[in-house]
Amino acid sequence: MDQSLSLTQHIQASPQTVWSVITDIEGAPATLSGVESVQLLTDGPYGAGTRWRETRKMFGRSETVEMWVDQAEPPRSTVVRANQGGADYSTRFSLVPRDGGTDLTLTFGARMSSPTAAGRLMAALLGRVGMAASRKALARDLAEIAAKAESLR
Repeated sequence: MDQSLSLTQHIQASPQTVWSVITDIEGAPATLSGVESVQLLTDGPYGAGTRWRETRKMFGRSETVEMWVDQAEPPRSTVVRANQGGADYSTRFSLVPRDGGTDLTLTFGARMSSPTAAGRLMAALLGRVGMAASRKALARDLAEIAAKAESLR
């Protein structure tokens, strides 16, 4: 079962400034209240192939997930992927200049990569609850990215 959601936040900062915030992997714990820690696994600038482990507080407990940059088109868009618990996750950030600032659209998707019958049943039962929690957490991330970017302009 595939699940997806899309959220947009207008930010009073240039696409370059917003890009610098969303691609500052090491700085994520200082920007995003849901991120507890980050461990970079690759060297060099942000781009396709950049990998890291990110620990977030989700549903009252800490979860560590290995993430990687699948695509990067500075400062227009980037796609970050992760795979955990039999699910593939994809997050696309799209940056569009508008009214002297930037519309930042986050599109999140989850897909069962190797679903069993039990996995499909659990996804059907818990998918809506999980996506509602994800929507809330991602909306908070967007607001915190906006606050950081607007403080840098």
